[in-house]
Amino acid sequence: MRSLLRSVVLVICLALIGLAPVRAEDEKIVNVYNWTDYIAPDTVEKFQKETGIKVVYDNYDGNEMLETKLLAGRSGYDVVYPSAFPFLRNQVKAETLQPLRRDAMPNAAKVDPQVLALIAQADPGNQHAMPYMGVTDGIGYNVEAIKRRMPDAPVDSFAMIFDPAIVQRFADCGVAVIDAPTEVIPMALAYLKLDPHSTAPGDLAKAEALLKKVRPSIRYFHSSRYINDLANGDICLALGWSGDILQAKTRGAAAAKPVEVAYAIPREGTLVNFDTMAVPKDAPHPDNAMRWIDFNLRPDIAAANSNFISYANAVPAARPLLTEAIAKDPGIYPPDDVKARLFVVTNSDVAVLRRQTRAWTRILTGQ
Repeated sequence: MRSLLRSVVLVICLALIGLAPVRAEDEKIVNVYNWTDYIAPDTVEKFQKETGIKVVYDNYDGNEMLETKLLAGRSGYDVVYPSAFPFLRNQVKAETLQPLRRDAMPNAAKVDPQVLALIAQADPGNQHAMPYMGVTDGIGYNVEAIKRRMPDAPVDSFAMIFDPAIVQRFADCGVAVIDAPTEVIPMALAYLKLDPHSTAPGDLAKAEALLKKVRPSIRYFHSSRYINDLANGDICLALGWSGDILQAKTRGAAAAKPVEVAYAIPREGTLVNFDTMAVPKDAPHPDNAMRWIDFNLRPDIAAANSNFISYANAVPAARPLLTEAIAKDPGIYPPDDVKARLFVVTNSDVAVLRRQTRAWTRILTGQ
């Protein structure tokens, strides 16, 4: 009882002198966990200046890393950026995210309804996430290096990566593949003319066999390193994400010794996905998280982010604010005939994901 009384007296005294303990939810802080190289350099500064909320900003380069933190709980983050398929779906099912408060996000009304409908396949009713950027998976390449080794290279085809006779021609100048089994395996299935949504063990075995054949020609599997390596000429070919490769294109063109980088959406059809903004269930500053998400949905901020990172945002009112190079790039905003060949992979079955992970480990290790 005396201990309790002392605690009460202490709190009253602190309050009287202006030193009352501050609750976490009242702190002017928002902890953001986002992909590497995935925001305009002045977005944080703009937000802090307008709101007075300090942004603590951390990076990751793989959905698996984020999902592990969320499933473990107490990540300490207020805003995270899971890809819709299959990771957002997994996290919604696992109840690791809290519902968004639309009343705190007036800019949510400006989001493209078609994009929301797509994401609703992972997050029914769009209760837990707002779209950040859209992405396709495709071929990034050093134009001069590829042409020198194979003038008639099929740069708009998955054959650049999945045909052993073709990819080995570029092994000497460096080939990289994103470290993302839930995306690379469906793309391998599409190249084999199999259903990219297939969960059949036999189809997975065929994809694994294909990837093992090309493994000797792949220098590394990583989900961000290839950006600078393409721009610097340290690699010549990558299977990666559209915006990352287009960032490499911009950096390569601006280098002291320019490197011409190009991006192609494979003619076989490829994955399309949306990275989203969500709030962990145990976020320490959820109100500040809502303000951060709303801020990034504002047309001028969405446009500034797209202009810098070369990804397509989901805010139609931002389109007039994009640079011409971004707005008219078919690798960022594909034409309708290309859109018709894009697909999402919605599988989130734990057993299937476990089989994919085991197969991926064997591919990476060459076993």
